[in-house]
Amino acid sequence: MTLTRGEPYLGFPRYYFIFWRCTIGTNNKDLLINEKINAAQVRLIGPAGEQLGIVSSNSALQTAYDKNLDLVMIAPTAQPPVCKIMDYGKYRFECDKREKEAKKKQQIIETKEIQLTCNIGEHDIQTKLTHARRFLGDGNKVRTIVKFKGREMRHTEIGYALLDRFISECSELGQCDKAPVLEGRNLTAIIAPIKK
Repeated sequence: MTLTRGEPYLGFPRYYFIFWRCTIGTNNKDLLINEKINAAQVRLIGPAGEQLGIVSSNSALQTAYDKNLDLVMIAPTAQPPVCKIMDYGKYRFECDKREKEAKKKQQIIETKEIQLTCNIGEHDIQTKLTHARRFLGDGNKVRTIVKFKGREMRHTEIGYALLDRFISECSELGQCDKAPVLEGRNLTAIIAPIKK
C-alpha cells in the first residue's frame, strides 16, 4: 500500500493494539494484563467489584474486551488467580497520583556540613553555632568536622573538647546521632534534629 504525502494511515491491524495494551502492564509493578495472563482458569471480579465466579481466562478476556476494558491479574498467588475487569490506564493514573501525594508528604532530611579548626576564635564558633541551629531548626542533620593540621594531631583532646562543646550548645534543637569519630585528620560527629 502506498500513501501520498499528508494522507493519514488508519489501517493498523488489530494485533498492534493488543500488543500495546499488553506491554503496559510489564513496566508497571509487574501486573499481568490481557494476553499476558496464562492461567487456565481465573476468579473473575467485575468492574463494579462484583464476583463473577471461576471462568476460563479466554472467556474472562472476552468479557473484558466486550466491555472495552482490560483484564488485570490482581492476586497471582491465589488458587485460582484473581483477575479484575478495569480500565488499566485509569488505574495506573490513580496509582501514580497516590504515589506523588505520598512523596509530597515525605520530609527529605539533608545533611549540612560545618567545619571547625582547633584554634577557632570565639566569634567564629558563635557564627557556626548560629548556622547549625538554623539547619537543625529546618529539620536537617548537621555533620560537624574538626580538621587537624600538622602537629595538632598530637592534641586530639582539644578537638574532642571543642566538638563536645559544640554539641552541648546545640542540645536544645539537636542531639548527637553519631558520636565523635577520628577519621584520618578529621574528627567527625553528626547532630540530628530533635523530633517534635
